[in-house]
Amino acid sequence: MATMNSSAAFASLAAPPHAAEPRRRDSWADRVQSASGVLWFLAAAAGQWLFVAYVAGHYGPRLLRGGLPALERSALPDGYVPGDALGNVAIAFHVVVAIVIVGGGPLQLIPAIRRYFPSFHRWLGRTYVTLAVVTSFAGLHLVWTRGVPGGLVGHVAISLDAVLIITFAAIAVRFAMARRIDLHRRWTMRLFMVVSAVWFFRIGLMFWFMTTGGIGIDPETFQGPFLSFMYFAQMALPLGVLEIHFRAQDASSAAPKLAASLVILASTAVTAMGVFAATIGMWLPRL
Repeated sequence: MATMNSSAAFASLAAPPHAAEPRRRDSWADRVQSASGVLWFLAAAAGQWLFVAYVAGHYGPRLLRGGLPALERSALPDGYVPGDALGNVAIAFHVVVAIVIVGGGPLQLIPAIRRYFPSFHRWLGRTYVTLAVVTSFAGLHLVWTRGVPGGLVGHVAISLDAVLIITFAAIAVRFAMARRIDLHRRWTMRLFMVVSAVWFFRIGLMFWFMTTGGIGIDPETFQGPFLSFMYFAQMALPLGVLEIHFRAQDASSAAPKLAASLVILASTAVTAMGVFAATIGMWLPRL
């Protein structure tokens, strides 16, 4: 959700990339990279929990008081369609599950929780993966039966994100079962990024409006070149920054680590600005 709507947990940057290798002393460049990752994680976690508060505060009371028909008066386009029982249930499930997976995702990436509360980490992880996969199938149904703003580009991009979620989840589980915890963590971080795409999309969109006034977006049709770009950037940019981090983490020299740190710090600035813009311009006014 930049947009902006998910780099998963740069909070684990301090962990050695390969569990089988002896732990080495971190260089100053490793510490700089780790610190930049922690800053990004703090900005992203705060933003995701603010988004969870918005979803719970905006949709929760409506669903409790009015049931599924109350979604017709929510911020969701076509939130309720009379006669479409399956679609209405799917969209309500999508909303409720967002609270769990967006709220629980950052918790999975905190090393202290993995270390001191391993049972909680495992059960939350199982819940996270299961719900992410199930809601991806629900999202695919909604995209191709009710549509999304942005036309065919939006349909294809959101469908691609669902496929990536299902694929990354399967790979992460496979490595966990094989006790390849080093690879499991990396694929979990990739999974976090694509699960967070809806969040990256939102904060990215609001960052763009705040800094450019919405160049490249038609407010009437909610289409345009920037929106088409964002539909794919919501996945590609976070994954790209994460891969830069991984490559730098594996490097032996300081230069790649410092370059990655600069990229992560730039991402932190964009994330923080997008979270601020989304909170002030989108989430708080609807509560």
